[in-house]
Amino acid sequence: MAYKIQKAELSQAKEIHLLVKDAASKDLMLPRALGEIYESIRDFFVAIDESGVVIGCSALQITWDNLAEIRSLAVAKNEMKKGIGKALIKCCLEDAKKMKIKRVFALTYVTELFIKMGFEEISKDELPHKVWTVCIKCHKFPDCDEQAVAINLF
Repeated sequence: MAYKIQKAELSQAKEIHLLVKDAASKDLMLPRALGEIYESIRDFFVAIDESGVVIGCSALQITWDNLAEIRSLAVAKNEMKKGIGKALIKCCLEDAKKMKIKRVFALTYVTELFIKMGFEEISKDELPHKVWTVCIKCHKFPDCDEQAVAINLF
C-alpha cells in the first residue's frame, strides 16, 4: 500500500495521539496528552495511507539555537517494515536543514534505524539539561534505557 508524508494538520491530532498512546503503552516512548499534541502540531509530520488514515508520525522539536530533537516517532503496527519510519526521520532532517539547525538527536529504542540514517550513538551527558524536563515524567527516570543518537547536519 502506498503512503505519503506531509506536515500534520490540526484535524489529525487525535490520530497522532492514538499512535503515540499505543507506542507508549508498549513502553516505546513517553505518553503525550492530546493537549500536548495540539500545542505542538506544527512540529509533526504524518504518514498517511491512500485513504487518508494516519499510519505514522514524528515531530521535530527545537531545543536550542543549534539543536533539535526527533520525538514521537511511531508507526502503526500493521505498517511497520515498509520504510515509513525512515521516511519520517528523513522529513525531520530536511526540515532541520531548512532551519539551519546544526545537530539533531533522538532518544530511542530503535538505534539501528537511526544508525542506518547516519546518526551516531552518543552519551546522554552530551544533551542539554533542558531535555530532561520531559524525562522526569517517565516511570523509568532516572534510569533511562533509551539510547541517545545524534547527527551533525552542518
